[in-house]
Amino acid sequence: MKSLSIGKIRGLQQIANSGGIFTICAMDHRGSLCKMIDKENPAKVSYKEIVKRKLELCSSLAEHASAVLLDPTFGAAQCISHNVLPKSTGLLVSIEASGDYGDKERRLTKLMDNWNVEKIKRMGASAVKILLYYRPDLTEIASKQQNTVNILASECKKYDLPLLVEPVSYPIGDEIDNPQELAALKGQLVIKTAREISALPIDVLKAEFPADLHYKQDKPELLNLCRQLDTASQVPWVVLSAGVDFELFYQQVEIACRAGASGFLGGRAIWQEAMHIDDARQRIHYLSTVAADRLKRLAEITNKYAVPWYKRFGVTAQELAPTSERWYQEY
Repeated sequence: MKSLSIGKIRGLQQIANSGGIFTICAMDHRGSLCKMIDKENPAKVSYKEIVKRKLELCSSLAEHASAVLLDPTFGAAQCISHNVLPKSTGLLVSIEASGDYGDKERRLTKLMDNWNVEKIKRMGASAVKILLYYRPDLTEIASKQQNTVNILASECKKYDLPLLVEPVSYPIGDEIDNPQELAALKGQLVIKTAREISALPIDVLKAEFPADLHYKQDKPELLNLCRQLDTASQVPWVVLSAGVDFELFYQQVEIACRAGASGFLGGRAIWQEAMHIDDARQRIHYLSTVAADRLKRLAEITNKYAVPWYKRFGVTAQELAPTSERWYQEY
């Protein structure tokens, strides 16, 4: 059983709600957000426009989430400086560079230049998040990705910040042109990935749903796959949305939480349609009504079924870590 330090406990408290459940809204999108704003010419979307969208997202949705996930380039500092991030909402900040490196069948994650855990700590964030392209069946590349996590985990330990890792699978070989082939492997890929990544010194796993609901709809089977994922993970886990339609994500969240998840960390499934609205007033109205209602619905189902994060560490809400009168001397 993994134990937690005081700083990491405080960070996890800040990104969870009062019941120890994660209801987190992701807004750290960069390249994908540009494509949503201007599909034909994403490179032409200005810095000012992206920041504007981030401020709209945060001001409309942050109050309904236990925490928000923002990027350092366009969102994290900007939402603090424009006073749209409530003091009661936790802040996760991403550390990886946008996009992937290596070739499309051997993807590597790269950390952002001139950005690190120390800076994330200094700005007052509650936790660090890294997206990790990951195929457990590509052992050499997987080993390199694990090494990146280990280096980052060491820094998070030094600065006593929780680390959330988001491993994302991707198609290789024949799967590229045949999505049903990847769908057939999805469950075992996600479960094996959870086993390998959660064995590293991380604090929360941001997991893919272990099935493609376009190909599998049998609820008992889906519940069984999520229970296997729950068994495989050595740390609390949340389910990510991967840009699926909201109603599909809602189903995934309910099944995952019934199987042992500690909540969700969703983005595009909650708010993506708003990014196609050109008029700012209409866009904000959509975010503050439709998207906010979606977040509330997700929080409701999550609070009903999810497992508080501290239970995964075998501790109670009343004593999350042992402390003595000399704890500060050893800290």
